[in-house]
Formats: sequence, structure tokens, C-alpha cells
Amino acid sequence: MQQAGACHLPNEDVEVLNSEYGKNVIKLLRIRREDKKHFIKEVEACVHISLDSVNEYLHGDNSAVIPTDTMKNIVLALAKCKGINTIEQFALDICNHLISSYSHVMHVKVYVQEVPWRHLEKNGVPHAHAFICVPEGIRFCEAEQCQKGCPLVISGIKELKLKKTTQSGFQGFHRDKYTTIPDRSDRVLSAELFCKWFYGKCQDIDFDCIWDTVHECVLEAFSGPPECGQYSPSHQKTVNNIQMLILGRVPQIQETEVTLNNFYYNVVDLQKFGLTNDKEVLIPVDIPYASYTCTLGRKKCFKEQA
Repeated sequence: MQQAGACHLPNEDVEVLNSEYGKNVIKLLRIRREDKKHFIKEVEACVHISLDSVNEYLHGDNSAVIPTDTMKNIVLALAKCKGINTIEQFALDICNHLISSYSHVMHVKVYVQEVPWRHLEKNGVPHAHAFICVPEGIRFCEAEQCQKGCPLVISGIKELKLKKTTQSGFQGFHRDKYTTIPDRSDRVLSAELFCKWFYGKCQDIDFDCIWDTVHECVLEAFSGPPECGQYSPSHQKTVNNIQMLILGRVPQIQETEVTLNNFYYNVVDLQKFGLTNDKEVLIPVDIPYASYTCTLGRKKCFKEQA
């Protein structure tokens, strides 16, 4: 087979549609000490920027390029100088520093996620300096800012594992020759949740309070009242219940996106052992798994944007 010869287009024949670069997975632990009481934030940050030229791509001219190692060092220095009150404010601090320090940086994108550490407690009293990792979902945020533009902040929860053993079903769905599953009025609902939400404005927002409220909304809408629960006719309706509760309780949130990844359980056949199994022993099915996503926003917000 004859190999094609090298072909180089002149730069004037091409157009760079998007160009960005940055540093990923910048990990750090920030300790704040108040006498004997310690507070920690362990985070992972990713920082990407776009410049006002693409000479480094087209011409190999690095004179405007801010090294990614410099970006990493800026993140570490800001953690020291400004601290990390919330990951949202930390992401905004990174955006603001890059935009204000470098006039040729046109756009900044920052992603920060937090390791869920909590103070150890005994009899309701928090330990002064010992912590435990509590996996009630990972808190994350995204921040973006352009030169002479207002910052945009998105907050979220991911890898939140939820399960209920009843009050879930799936019936009356479309059927054709490929449909094999039966109607179910009582099944295990086991899911991993991803949820993020968009703020209208970033001024005077209590990010901690809103994150806690959204977290509570997710748990409440998924489970229902503690004494009786709430029936879920589909995973889609569960997603909607979560979103409606969030938008109803948090007016600062204009739009929310929720994904439920559902993991099935099969009832084990124990008849060969002479045993009955009334959905008491089940085996998880890891793959394939189903996924359900919806983005829900306020109509007033969409009208204002239009």
C-alpha cells in the first residue's frame, strides 16, 4: 500500500475554533487552626484558561503562555492567603486572580471538588482535631469568568448512593416484541445520584447553606416521610420530585440538572435448597445499568434570557 505523503496546510487556510489549556487534579489539604480546634478542607482543583491569541499553537510562540505549573502554584498560594471557606468562593478566587493578573487571559474555567471530611464525635461532642470521611456524596463546583464579565457558578453533588427497599415500581410502560421485563409494583430502588444547579447571581449567596438544603431535598424527595415513604412510579418521576423540591425551596437556584444511575437487583432462586425467597436475598447487577437525566429550570428565567 502506498503511503500518503506529508501534507501541511498554510495557517491562513485553517481557523482555531477553541483553544484552552490548564492543570488538572491539583490536590491539597488546607488546615485552619483556632487554638486547639482544627478545621480542614481537602480539595481537588482543575484550572483551564483561554488566551487572546493562539500563537503557541500556530507558530510555536510561547511568549504569552502561562505555564501550567504556575497555575498550580497560584492555587496553592491562594489556599494559603485566602483560605478555603467554601469551594465555590475558592473557585471564584482562582478565577478572579487569573482574570485580574493577566490581561491576555480571556476566559477561566475552574472545577473544585471536596473530600467529605467531618469531625469525629463522641456523645455529640466534636473532636478537636480528628476527622472521619463521611461518604454522603461529593461536593463539587464549577466557576467561569471572562474578561470584563460576571462570574458564573455551578454547585453540585455527585456519587451520592441511595437505596430504598420498597415503595418503588414500574408499570404500564410501552411494550413490543423486544420487551421482556414484567410490570413491577414493588421493587428495590438503588441509585447513584449526580445533581448540579445554576445560580442566577453570585452576590450574597450562602453556598454552604444552599448546598445543605439541596442535599436535604434530595434525601427527602427520594425517600418520602420516614414512617411510610413515598411511592415512585418511575425513576424519571423520582428525578422530577427531587428537582421540584429543590426549586421550591431555594429561590436562588434558576436551573437544576439531576441524573440517577440505577443499579438492579435480581431475586435469588432458593427453591433448589428447599427455601422460599420473598425478595429477601438479592444479587446486584452492576452492568449494564440505566441512567435517567433531566434539566429543569424556571420559566421566568428562560423568558428573561430570551
